[in-house]
Amino acid sequence: MIFESELISGVLIKRYKRFFVDIELKNKVITAHCPNTGSMMGLINKGSKVWITKSNDIKRKLKYTLQIIEVNKKKIGVNTHLTNKIFYEALLKDKIFKLRKADKIKKEKKFNENTRFDFFIEREKKGIFIEVKNVTLSRTINTAEFPDAVTQRGLKHIKELIKANKKGFDIYLVFIVQREDCKILKIAEDIDPEYKNLLTFGLKNNLKVICYDCKFLSKGIVINKKIKFKNND
Repeated sequence: MIFESELISGVLIKRYKRFFVDIELKNKVITAHCPNTGSMMGLINKGSKVWITKSNDIKRKLKYTLQIIEVNKKKIGVNTHLTNKIFYEALLKDKIFKLRKADKIKKEKKFNENTRFDFFIEREKKGIFIEVKNVTLSRTINTAEFPDAVTQRGLKHIKELIKANKKGFDIYLVFIVQREDCKILKIAEDIDPEYKNLLTFGLKNNLKVICYDCKFLSKGIVINKKIKFKNND
């Protein structure tokens, strides 16, 4: 996944109203869009080095977009709008599922009147619904965690995936860790115990979970390698 424009480095001042960040950039302060609805726990530290991109879209009120934050000399991708693009490119390159020529990948596939899943792989015998989640939280060395805040949306997706399985579809929950410093992923039970319980129930009902970390390139972010999912139950 290639960024829309060249990365520009700056220094974080503060995040506010969820979608705004003030950044010191070449002796001036600019306001950038923060494309992340989560709490961004452990990331929003004043003085942290950040990377942003500048848009040429004349209709945009905020020309800059926050893409990467550096914490303890480690880069973390914070733009959740890029997560599906990173995963989709990996799908096309056969880095996730081994696809046959007859297989078709559909984005934002409608499951019912209230739910669309991120991806659907159409196969002759059994289709696959896939929901993708972005991960940035790490509170322990080598360990990524999800979620970083209570997620009602995440609960809904698991419930709907289980319904899809009962209708004969394979179901996958994919965690994309936009970090390079984690070897395992676990559910942050202390942050959202209900999500932990429902995911455990899902695992017992044919839900498959896979996790990948990412690699940061000079111009973009790509899937790196599969990492272990750890569930205590």
